Amino acid sequence: MRIIIAGAGEVGFHIAKLLSYEEHDIVLIDRDSEKLNYAAGHLDVATVNGNSTSYRVLEEANVSKADLLISATSTEETNIATSIIAKNLGAKRTVARIENTEYLHSKDKLDLRNIGIDEIISPESLAAKEIQRLLKETAITDTFDFSKGMLSMIGVTIDENSPLHNKTMAEAASLNTEHNFVTVAILRDNETIIPRGTNRFMVNDHAYFIAQPDGVDRVIHLSGKERSEIKNIMILGGSKVGINAARRLSKKYNVKLIEKDKNKAFQLADKLKETLVINGDGRDINLLEDEGINEMDAFIAVTGNSETNIISCLVAKNHQVRKTISLVENIDYIQISQNIGVDTMINKKLIAANFIFRYIRKGEVLSLTSIHGVDAEILEFEVQANSMITQKELKDLDFPDSAIIGGVIRRGVGHVTLGNFQFQAKDRVVVLARPQCINKVESFFK
Repeated sequence: MRIIIAGAGEVGFHIAKLLSYEEHDIVLIDRDSEKLNYAAGHLDVATVNGNSTSYRVLEEANVSKADLLISATSTEETNIATSIIAKNLGAKRTVARIENTEYLHSKDKLDLRNIGIDEIISPESLAAKEIQRLLKETAITDTFDFSKGMLSMIGVTIDENSPLHNKTMAEAASLNTEHNFVTVAILRDNETIIPRGTNRFMVNDHAYFIAQPDGVDRVIHLSGKERSEIKNIMILGGSKVGINAARRLSKKYNVKLIEKDKNKAFQLADKLKETLVINGDGRDINLLEDEGINEMDAFIAVTGNSETNIISCLVAKNHQVRKTISLVENIDYIQISQNIGVDTMINKKLIAANFIFRYIRKGEVLSLTSIHGVDAEILEFEVQANSMITQKELKDLDFPDSAIIGGVIRRGVGHVTLGNFQFQAKDRVVVLARPQCINKVESFFK
């Protein structure tokens, strides 16, 4: 697959980095020669120096042969123009990164495909959607539903009181007599482990499971957690992510948003009718206490300063807030989130990059997500007739060691798959895979 990426910033570089594990022909375009030199020195990519809206530059990148062009520069206008020009020069599919969410709400009216833009993405809107997803449950740190909850991916932390503590995977399986969940990954000291029978659960592990609906309750019980309903949420920062999150969350929860800029706070109060907007400095612990942080079920920090977001989440944790989410600019921070006490750190550029990946995957990919801090993707494939995965039982398939099948949805019912499972056409299979084995995993579903 020939993929052209306009913009060698964090989004573009991250996409190129993940693709470098696979057999793609990648070209990076940027006006910053230092960024291009860095990318060329660390990744297997070709580079073109120049403006991506230039006909000459796109021709030099051989855009007419591109299967996909992703315009992810920091400028919305450049991304829109690049996509339109590239489409007219022969690119098969184009994706443009935008900031103005009005485009998202008016996609059909604007008929963007007709002018050359196949898809638009807003990192801020995607981040708000991700926050909403992460707030489904206080007892778990991450969750993602497949086929409306017929199977779910959930993440929990392991502490000393957990019945899973110090158990091997094989021993933990004996606690799962209903066979309604399977462990698919463990994040330990920033290392991603695809667990096998002899691996043990350790204190402070971040463990991830694929579970049937009744298995979700079982995992929460075995993790030693208690389920509780989220009602009250505090958002720190009237950024674009904060505004989008408040709009989404206010439909279901009681939301307070704290913004230190007085004029902006008044403007937000007019825009966000269902949100209580407070003008104040969220770094002031007395203010947070006066505004009832002790009564909050979740605290979301989305200011423009990563350090402020992290520290304020730690303050919230110290005030017994059960769920904390911090927006960070540095992707490397995500790896340390659980170690320092923040439930989840998110990066809007990384979320955008992962969203784009659904246009790159081979096979019938129905859904795709990533786990914050975990070096792996979770994909839902639809099995095709005569594909390799249907040829043998699971235990005899020679499936990659750095991937694991978590479950299957067959005729609307979720199942955890054991070694003697035989896949059939139209099955929807949930797989967790490390980047280096994605190609091999995809080959089973072609």
